[in-house]
Amino acid sequence: MAHIGLICPAMTGHLNTMLPLGRELQIRGHQVTLFGLLDNQRSTLAAGLNFQAIGESEFPAGAMTQLEAEQGKLVGSAALQYCISWLRKLAITFLEETPQALKQAGVDALLVDQVSPEGGTIAEYLNIPFATVCSGLILNRDKSVPPYGTLWSYSPNWWAPMRNRVAHIYYDFLERSIWEAIFKYRRKWNLPFYSSYDDYFSPLVQLSQQPAEFEFPRTTLPKWFHFTGPYHNSSGRKSVSFPYEKLTGQPLIYASLGTVMGHLVEIFKTIAEAVDGLDAQLVISLGGATSSQPLPELSGSPLVVEYAPQLELLQKTALTITHAGMNTTLECLSHGVPMVAIPICNDQPGVATRIAWTGSGEFVPVSQLSVPKLRTAIKRVLTENSYKKNATRLQQAIRQAGGINRAADIIEQMIFTKKPVFA
Repeated sequence: MAHIGLICPAMTGHLNTMLPLGRELQIRGHQVTLFGLLDNQRSTLAAGLNFQAIGESEFPAGAMTQLEAEQGKLVGSAALQYCISWLRKLAITFLEETPQALKQAGVDALLVDQVSPEGGTIAEYLNIPFATVCSGLILNRDKSVPPYGTLWSYSPNWWAPMRNRVAHIYYDFLERSIWEAIFKYRRKWNLPFYSSYDDYFSPLVQLSQQPAEFEFPRTTLPKWFHFTGPYHNSSGRKSVSFPYEKLTGQPLIYASLGTVMGHLVEIFKTIAEAVDGLDAQLVISLGGATSSQPLPELSGSPLVVEYAPQLELLQKTALTITHAGMNTTLECLSHGVPMVAIPICNDQPGVATRIAWTGSGEFVPVSQLSVPKLRTAIKRVLTENSYKKNATRLQQAIRQAGGINRAADIIEQMIFTKKPVFA
């Protein structure tokens, strides 16, 4: 059996992907250790996995909570640039400290989150196989696919590739500080320079928790790219109580902006006003967010909780209003629940456009958010059968994709053969 290391950001959406995958591999007899910030420790140990701290001085306990709180105050490109600044700092810390920690632990293979680009360089330096795991939207470049942070849908028109290329150049400019840091260490370790953006992904296995049906048409994915479907389960998640006795039996609308954006009071206020008057009960989860701005009394007196047991609540949900985080989106689709998305930052716009493209919901850009627009979208998705039908279609696609068992099979094949595992 192998000793498998995990590298991923100390962010709930990424941990909710990586920890269940690590747990499945541990059940199969492998030793699994997450190498991460102290803010990863509680969730990792709760999932029953080993934990090794990285960057204790640069990122003491609570550092990521503070960073998420600061990012949550921003939207659009400002939020993205803030995210990139601390991803650079995180990359430098991992490049400096993780190789020695992996050597001492005797790690045989790595699973690297796609938004931890330093992980591939670390694996190359140590000459150990690694798999890329896409917790969020697929970041692989394709001239026909719009960049992750845009609200552009897929278009077969001749001008679309040029539009996409210009946007990719812009994102390269924003992310240049991360790549400069990584290239510094590649020079130091006598590793070849990347010739293209996709070179930092694994040359052996790339895994996406999207089903193929929830992705725009692509032509350039490598043969070792696998659409496996999501890995979510309760591993590493807090046990959350919920006042089920307060549910009225009306169609349930569940609203969550994740764990980073949950303090955006004005958005929750708009959601409550948009739902007020509909034959439905609104449940709002704040995702544990705290804010100096108290939550006002909301229209329609929705049921508001700090946390919600999301996987359980989705079994009762008719419609989810979401920020279009990938994990929440796939959890909704796994339960056949259509959505109205309010994308705010990072890859959420790209996820929202796929929700609309697949017909499993609608989206309202945060810059255009208003009570009338949101109410119109909610009423449309609640009353037109096509949205539920398409969400159910994607639910079936997820069930057939193989999920965590298929992903673990692929990883094991990579470890044992040290060769690309073709889809």
